[in-house]
Amino acid sequence: MSRPGTKGVPRERREEQILDIATTEFGERGYAKASVAEIASAAGVSKPLVYAYFGSRDALHAACVHRAGKSLVDAVAAAQSTHGAHDRALATLTGIFHALDGRTQNWKIVYDPTLPRPGAAFAVARHYQDALNGMGSAGVSEILADAGISDPGDHSLLLALWFSIVSTTISWWSDHPDHTPEDMTQRCLRLFTTVRGTTTRRT
Repeated sequence: MSRPGTKGVPRERREEQILDIATTEFGERGYAKASVAEIASAAGVSKPLVYAYFGSRDALHAACVHRAGKSLVDAVAAAQSTHGAHDRALATLTGIFHALDGRTQNWKIVYDPTLPRPGAAFAVARHYQDALNGMGSAGVSEILADAGISDPGDHSLLLALWFSIVSTTISWWSDHPDHTPEDMTQRCLRLFTTVRGTTTRRT
């Protein structure tokens, strides 16, 4: 990774540069294996300066998660005004794709399984996980209600499937970064429509 250089850069901008690099490092390697020394080197600053700005490794990760999580929650919350459960699900995906455009590591740091518990980083991540999962749970409830289904087990399984679909789609997008958010939305719509049509014909 190239060093961006920070001489003469205002502190606010320098912090953003560090957060950009730290998000990539934490996202690619996970909290457990990420190196603050490498983050500092890539940012063109000293390791003590990173700690002077953010206080600790945990606080640095928490700052990354706060920025990433707020963007995701705001995007998903905006999609909830879409009428109809199925259209809302697609709008939610679209919002997530736009929030993650060029920043798929944001999803990985919010849902990083290597975060130490308890800890500031985990607490911040859990806050945004709960917010995203809560909106997902509400959407699943509405889809099932439209189908006349009230079984708690069905709700639990469908919510797990929804999360898995979103996570797998983002992981695929990370490996195919040339696709735009619009491309991803259209791909998902095409595939979901195909699967839904196939299931309907079989039943």
